[in-house]
Order: sequence, then structure tokens, then C-alpha cells
Amino acid sequence: MLVSTGVTVRFGKRVLFEDVNISFSKGNCYGIIGANGAGKSTFLKVLSGEIEPSKGEVSLDKGERLSVLKQDHFAYEDFNVIDTVIMGNQELYNIMKEKEAIYAKPDFSEEDGMKAAKLEERFAELDGWNAESDASTLLNNLGIDTDLHYKLMKDIDAKLKVKVLLAQALFGNPDVLLLDEPTNDLDINTINWLQEFLIDFENTVIVVSHDRYFLNKVCTHIADVDFGKIKIYPRKL
Repeated sequence: MLVSTGVTVRFGKRVLFEDVNISFSKGNCYGIIGANGAGKSTFLKVLSGEIEPSKGEVSLDKGERLSVLKQDHFAYEDFNVIDTVIMGNQELYNIMKEKEAIYAKPDFSEEDGMKAAKLEERFAELDGWNAESDASTLLNNLGIDTDLHYKLMKDIDAKLKVKVLLAQALFGNPDVLLLDEPTNDLDINTINWLQEFLIDFENTVIVVSHDRYFLNKVCTHIADVDFGKIKIYPRKL
């Protein structure tokens, strides 16, 4: 569970929101709505830890993983597509690369063997052996052909980079998924696929979108940002 306790955000004399106390529960999808400039995307950044609140705190249950849809489409230019997706679970990716480096050592020692064994154990716990196939499946579902999966990000079309970053956010079944305008620059088939993915997703989703049809399809609750307060109510079916 992700919890906002007494969260206040001020920019100078302007109070964006004040004393926000909200719990986001597993199995629900929360759509954040409000007027332009109300602070929807800022609140998402506070939840992700990108922005520190002026007061209060955001807490995530121990052992849970939070995933965020990245907005910088050029942050991974020197990585291949499949690795970029797997980076959605940073611990898994780091272990994968550390294992590769150890096994590539020409003077592989007994100590290296013991370290590799520990890494292999954690790698298995994180379902690492299925990481590449799971990432490939996500990419294929988002319309990115298999022959592009091992190309560098800088060598693929800008519209495909948007999809790769979406796959990165969705990868590895995160406990909490934060999506800021996820349908931007997506074709209708991909939007429809994403809708079905989120409807079936069993953990927590918090999404900002101007696409009211999309929100109506995927959300169980609405979080309304208005006059410095955020109120949650169940979406009427």
C-alpha cells in the first residue's frame, strides 16, 4: 500500500495542496483529475519520490516496488531496447549485469563463485530467468517487432521510444504503478491493449490523463485535485 500522510507542497507563497492524507490500496486504479495547474503531475512526482513534499511523508509497504512511466524519451539512448525494459526492475537489471561481469572475468576465483551463487539465488527470486522473454512479450504486445528488441534506443523511431518506456514501467509486475499521461503519442490499438492490461492488473495503479474515456475504462476510483485538497471517491459505473 502507498500512503500519503499530511503531505503539503508549497512553491514560494503558493500552496499547491495541503495536508493530504490518502491511502492507495491494492487492486484499485486511481485516476487523478483536476484543472490545469492544479498539481496533478506534481502530486505524482511526490508519490514517486522525485519531489520532496514541503511537509508530510509518502510511505510504501516494506518490500514493495514502485514503478514510474519515465518522461525523458532520450535517457536510454546507449542501451538496447530489451535492457531498457528490464531496467523497470532496477535491482533485477543490476544483478543481471553484475553476474555477466563476474562470469566474464578471465581470473574467475572461488570468491567470485560464491558471490555469483548469491546473485543467482536472488536473480531466481526476482524471476530473472524469464526477464528477457517477459520483456519481449510486452514489446510485441505494444507493437514493437522482435527484430528491434536488441537495437540501441538511439536507433529506433521516437514514437517507438514512448512504447519502450511504457513497457519499462509495466515490466515485472510492480506493486504500485504511476502513469502520467500514458496514452500520449500512442495509436488506438496500443491504447486499447493498455486499457485491458490495466483492467486486469491486480496491484495499485495511479494515473493522470486528460483522456476521460480512458479513465472511465480503467479506473475504480477518482482522486480530485481541487482548491489545495485531494478527495478520493469511487467511480460511478
